[in-house]
Amino acid sequence: MVRELTHFIAGKQTPGTSGAFGDVYDPNTGEVTARVPLADRAETEAAIADAAEAQRAWGEWNPQRRARVLLRFLQLVDGERDSLARLLSSEHGKTIEDAHGDIQRGLDVVEFAAGIPHLLKGEFTDAAGTGIDVHSLRRPIGVVAGITPFNFPAMIPLWKAAPALACGNAFILKPSERDPSVPLRLAELFLEAGLPAGVLNVVNGGKEAVDTLLEDPRVEALGFVGSTPIAAHIYATAAAHGKRAQCFGGAKNHMIVMPDADLDQAVDALIGAGYGSAGERCMAISVAVPVGEETADALVARLKERVAALRIGRSDDPASDFGPLVSRDALERVRSYVDLGVEEGAELVVDGRDFTLPGHEDGFFAGASLFDRVTPAMRIYQEEIFGPVLSVVRAADYEEALRLPSEHPYGNGVAIFTRDGDTARDFTRRVDTGMVGVNVPIPVPVAYHTFGGWKRSGFGDLNQHGPDSVRFYTRTKTVTSRWPSGVKEGASFTIPTMG
Repeated sequence: MVRELTHFIAGKQTPGTSGAFGDVYDPNTGEVTARVPLADRAETEAAIADAAEAQRAWGEWNPQRRARVLLRFLQLVDGERDSLARLLSSEHGKTIEDAHGDIQRGLDVVEFAAGIPHLLKGEFTDAAGTGIDVHSLRRPIGVVAGITPFNFPAMIPLWKAAPALACGNAFILKPSERDPSVPLRLAELFLEAGLPAGVLNVVNGGKEAVDTLLEDPRVEALGFVGSTPIAAHIYATAAAHGKRAQCFGGAKNHMIVMPDADLDQAVDALIGAGYGSAGERCMAISVAVPVGEETADALVARLKERVAALRIGRSDDPASDFGPLVSRDALERVRSYVDLGVEEGAELVVDGRDFTLPGHEDGFFAGASLFDRVTPAMRIYQEEIFGPVLSVVRAADYEEALRLPSEHPYGNGVAIFTRDGDTARDFTRRVDTGMVGVNVPIPVPVAYHTFGGWKRSGFGDLNQHGPDSVRFYTRTKTVTSRWPSGVKEGASFTIPTMG
């Protein structure tokens, strides 16, 4: 039976009225399991109006009271972890274990945001001048929006929504139409936790909904995660309409393997970080850079054996290392990139193009592929594949290995595996990327630090979660005050000083 999904506006499930719908698939079988309404401008504007009205009162709640809503939300999600993970897995295709991780990394940010009473404390200077005090306070922006991708349907919506709500804003979420069920359920749980109706609205849709969020003056700030071309467009359009924006795009994450590295540890890291979630992670390692021919030969030999033995199966099979891709388009894209790599002259060590799962021939399953002797001139090195494809680029020495991620247009994450502290310290200071791991393959920071890439991976001055999120979702107001004690000084025509 095909489910009919809705929007979530004004605290209730709201059927779509535009007449446009998108199909939601089970990636394991290729079957349509749900239809999601795609909002037009009028529906999106109605959600914005509702959010603007609800925010006025919510923004005046004291921070402790808002934090208690987040704490109750944490309890409610904890009671539904298994059902949420299964729902997420059924629409995205990641394994259930991986779906649990998706949910947990989102909850980590909710936990951080529950500390908002401390995070919103301003500054105070007593006696900045004679009888004059100065203090600052952080105020909510108003209505803010988040446009989130398919690959983390729980984590990234929570990364966006939790700090925004904690700071006193109303939040409009436009999730991916490929796997919208978990974001819709999370909105219901926020309402159950005590969030006033309208403070969090979920609007499903495509370009028309996004354009409305970008153009409507009632939306003061907007966050996006997705591909680089769209991130750049949304950032520029938001800026042209006077909005704050933080937009995160693609990645080509490298892992440097030094000759002194623990090779077993490095191979384990590459297998998990390169092929986990079928490579559909913005922090996936897609390029391995062994230093020296001896290191490269040994690494590729071990990778070949491990990649060929990966267990690809249904997302709900506990034995699966990874499941299907999210859509048939994604599957065809990955296969086309493997074809391209062969045409470009890379050595295809493991070929996953012909993989099929018996009994699931219509599912969106891609086999794991491994390339060796990839060069920086090849498109499979320059472009984000977003699938289970790992490329090995051999570096003659450390300096060449350092230059590869530093000179790549993307600057999201990078890792180095070594036992030498001097090398690791030099690398972390000099490499031109936003997040660095030392013997850690996926260096996603903990929730109370900040997440964000550089160069073509990130657009905007402030990153996601951590202290940056509080800065992004608030405005600083500075108050200079004096209470005269009957002293009359007369008019002054010079600029005030605090001498």
